Amino acid sequence: LITFIPWSNLKKAKKFPPKEPNPEYDIEKIVPGDPTQPYDVRDVIRCIVDDSDFFEVQEMWAENIVIGFGRMKGETVGFVCNQPIVLAGVLDVDSSDKAARFIRFCDAFNIPIVTLVDLPGYLPGVDQEHAGVIRHGAKVLYAYSEATVPKMTVIIRKAYGGGYIAMASRHLRADFVFAWPGAEIAVMGPEGAANIIFRKEIATAEDPDKVRKQKVKEYKDKFANPYVAAAKGYIDSVIEPKETRKLLLHAIEVAGNKAVYLPQKKHGIPPF
Repeated sequence: LITFIPWSNLKKAKKFPPKEPNPEYDIEKIVPGDPTQPYDVRDVIRCIVDDSDFFEVQEMWAENIVIGFGRMKGETVGFVCNQPIVLAGVLDVDSSDKAARFIRFCDAFNIPIVTLVDLPGYLPGVDQEHAGVIRHGAKVLYAYSEATVPKMTVIIRKAYGGGYIAMASRHLRADFVFAWPGAEIAVMGPEGAANIIFRKEIATAEDPDKVRKQKVKEYKDKFANPYVAAAKGYIDSVIEPKETRKLLLHAIEVAGNKAVYLPQKKHGIPPF
C-alpha cells in the first residue's frame, strides 16, 4: 500500500516503469451482454492497470463496491467501481460511506480517480431508509463534487437513476465520461420503465407480451442508450471496450493539467 501513496499531499507517488496488462485478461470477454448477468469488476480493472496489478482496499466490507489502487503508465490511480456480483452493484449506506471516504483520500493526496459504473441505483427498502441512505448516499455526491483531482468515468452497462448521478457523472464535474456501446443510461431499466409508462397500452393489447417487448425496445432506442446521452453532452464518447485503457491514459494526461479555481473558504460542509 505504501508504494501507491505519496509522502505528503505536496509530493507525487513514486513512479514505476510502465507495463502492459497481462494478456490473459481479455476485456471483451469478461462482461456478459445480458445486463442481468453478473461478473467480477476486478477482472475489468486488471485489463486496465499496469501488469494487471490491482491493490484492493477494505475488500471485506461493503463488497458491492470495489475500491483500491493500480498504476497506469507507472502512475498511481484510485479506482471506485460497482461490483455486479454482490447485490448487483447497488449503492447502499455502507458502500456510500466506503466510496466517499476513499474518494476524499485520493483527493487529499492528488491521486486521479477512475470510476467504473454498472449499477441499477440505490438499494431500496425500509431498513435502508431508517439507516439514513439519503444522508449517507449524499456523501458520495459531495466527495465527487468537491474533489479537484482528475476524474474519469467509464459506464460499462447499467447506469440508472440517482445511482448514475452519484457515480462520478458529468453532473458532478467528471473530467471525462466514456460509455461502452451496450451501456444503458436512464431513470430506470427499460423493462420496468415500459411497464409503467405504457401500462394501459400493454393491458388493453390483444397480445400484451408482444406489445411489452415492442415498448421495451422503443424505450431503449429513445432513452436508454449511450448515444442519446452523448448527444446531450452527458458523456464524451462511446468507446469499444478494448479502447478503455488507451483512452483513460490519454484522459488522465489531459486532465492532469487542469486548473481548478474554487471560492475562498476553510472547507465545505459534508452531509455528516
